[in-house]
Amino acid sequence: MSAVRKLQFCAGHRLYQHESKCRHLHGHNYKVFLHAQSTSNLDQIGRVIDFSILKGRFLPWIEENWDHGFIVWQGDLEAIAALRAIPDQKLFLLDSNPTAENLALYLLNQVAPKLLAETDVSISKIVLWETENCFVEVTTA
Repeated sequence: MSAVRKLQFCAGHRLYQHESKCRHLHGHNYKVFLHAQSTSNLDQIGRVIDFSILKGRFLPWIEENWDHGFIVWQGDLEAIAALRAIPDQKLFLLDSNPTAENLALYLLNQVAPKLLAETDVSISKIVLWETENCFVEVTTA
């Protein structure tokens, strides 16, 4: 059984060495669906987790790190230099090319375990919509 919370954010990126237009700086209105599962049973009132807990833990992280900023691969030195030339530009350096797949994997494997460390809940799947027509799903092994 899963409890699913949807969150939204806006962010820019570019796909380093992409063969088409995604190699340019551009942005998306992302939607992320967090699929939470209890590592034990439902809580005393019959929930996997209160939806507000998922929002309260994940939305501040997203707003601080990704929302209205640029997500760039740490090896993309040209994009980093260009974005750092803009005063107060929010920039998040990712250890991989910021594809939808890699953003979802980062949330699943890096962010979620830290944000839910003190609970008996884990994120089993991330669904990340990059556009109205394109999304990725990543799940735990």
